[in-house]
Amino acid sequence: MFRYCLFDLDGTLTDPREGITKSVQYALQKKGIDEPDLKKLEDFIGPPLRDSFMEKYGMDREAAEEAVAIYRERFAPIGVFENRIFDGIPELLKALSEKGTKIAIASSKPTIFVKKILKHFEIDTYFDVVVGSELDGRRDSKEEVVEEALKQLGILELPESEKKTECAMIGDRKFDILGAKAHGLTGVGVRFGFAPEGELEEESADYIAETVEDLQIFLLG
Repeated sequence: MFRYCLFDLDGTLTDPREGITKSVQYALQKKGIDEPDLKKLEDFIGPPLRDSFMEKYGMDREAAEEAVAIYRERFAPIGVFENRIFDGIPELLKALSEKGTKIAIASSKPTIFVKKILKHFEIDTYFDVVVGSELDGRRDSKEEVVEEALKQLGILELPESEKKTECAMIGDRKFDILGAKAHGLTGVGVRFGFAPEGELEEESADYIAETVEDLQIFLLG
């Protein structure tokens, strides 16, 4: 059993596709780009938004940051709640908490939105630490987010061997596995999120959970 569990949010605890894709579509329209296919915008779920606007639509950094600001015009009041929690997640968090596991969020989403979502789904009380990015773009890489979460949990300086056996980073994308590797944690991928086929295997996730039930069995030993 892991003593510490760090969870990604989008695609791991909740399905945010409606709110994120519609808010990206809104931002693109304001920038003069018509993108009617919301399915195509699911690639924005997981990575830092600025990076996705640059990579997917060829924006320079300034234009991408402008697009992120426009995205938030819709996401903050509406999109943040166009979301649903995956079946079994509250029960998983409750089981971990009852076993004494310290639970953290390590998300690239701004902390202010992360906290709103956790409170909205009434799961905020399960988390000992909540770490996201800053609205100004600071700390948006998964490696930085994981580092801050470990620091707040008081285990950043644990020996590498202890981190690997006692601490898991759970997420649906390669960024989560890379963040785990950067700090010597066990990287756990979830298949029910938004990773393209083969992505979690390519990054050599230590374990891949097919379902929430499968994840619970693995984390609780």
